[in-house]
Amino acid sequence: MKIALDAVGGDHGPAPCIEGALQAAKEFDVEVILVGDETTLKQECARLSCLDARLSIRHASQVVEMHESPAAVARKKRDSSIWVATELVKNGQAAAVVSPGNTGASMVAAFFVLGLTKGVERPAIATSLPTLSGEAVMLDVGANVDCTATHLEQFALMGNEYGKHILGKPSPRVGLLSIGEEDSKGNEVTKEAFKLLKGSRINFVGNIEGRDVYSGIADVVVCDGFIGNVALKISEGVAEMIKKLLLKEIAGSFIGRLAYPLMAGPLLNLKRKTDYAEFGGAPLLGVNGVTMICHGRSSAKAIKNAIRRAKGMAEGRVHELIQRDIEESHIHPPMDEKT
Repeated sequence: MKIALDAVGGDHGPAPCIEGALQAAKEFDVEVILVGDETTLKQECARLSCLDARLSIRHASQVVEMHESPAAVARKKRDSSIWVATELVKNGQAAAVVSPGNTGASMVAAFFVLGLTKGVERPAIATSLPTLSGEAVMLDVGANVDCTATHLEQFALMGNEYGKHILGKPSPRVGLLSIGEEDSKGNEVTKEAFKLLKGSRINFVGNIEGRDVYSGIADVVVCDGFIGNVALKISEGVAEMIKKLLLKEIAGSFIGRLAYPLMAGPLLNLKRKTDYAEFGGAPLLGVNGVTMICHGRSSAKAIKNAIRRAKGMAEGRVHELIQRDIEESHIHPPMDEKT
């Protein structure tokens, strides 16, 4: 299987992308196409002594910078690394595309090059979250600011298939993020979405509150992109604060420094479970192909794991199963509408 990697779009240049691609090729039996300026990539591969035959280079003369408008990729940068990498998926030369570059540009390239899955009105970015019982996925976390109840229903169907085939949950528990557990809580959109999901064929567990996102009550958390993005950024900030406060307390206490060798193992395990690099990237669900969006600051480890997830999605043909579910949702109306 071949994975196309936007190797020049990240914050730290091509080095972590090449290193991550090499690790993925060795561990996951994949071939990786490094997309970007050929001269730059060849020089960086030589510097890193990366001569693995499973890595190849596809030239792209342009890069979409982080500060650029996402629309620029469609208007002026169709030879950019993200556009060319996405075209490789469209043409069947790669099974998936992975990019640590401009998130908006990745979405625009996926929309124009791959197109939306039949029946999907809005694509959604799905991110993995650590929970007390393992792992959950939350969507949308940034692709759509304003959503209708139907959009939220489609996000739930997308997340359901992702949960089955990537998280390994035979019947993922799907929860709707709201301000209370009762079906009467929330705004008009979430109330209507509750009705649609309650009558659907997925394992809908009802509304969940923000405090329950990390408890493991739900395997799939559904919300609009505005709420999801805010929740995600707050979570990242809290996690970073706790880490710094914990290290400060340990360093500032004689007992803490004395006990640190005994605590090091559990602390490292905690760091691993909450490290975004373990999850790799966030898939853009609802497009005709596999697109994995990574942090701009992604390390080699994050790139490696993003490639692993992309491979899993391609092997599971998750985008095709999403289309099937969307089509069936139109055939089978909610239960309370049946006669």
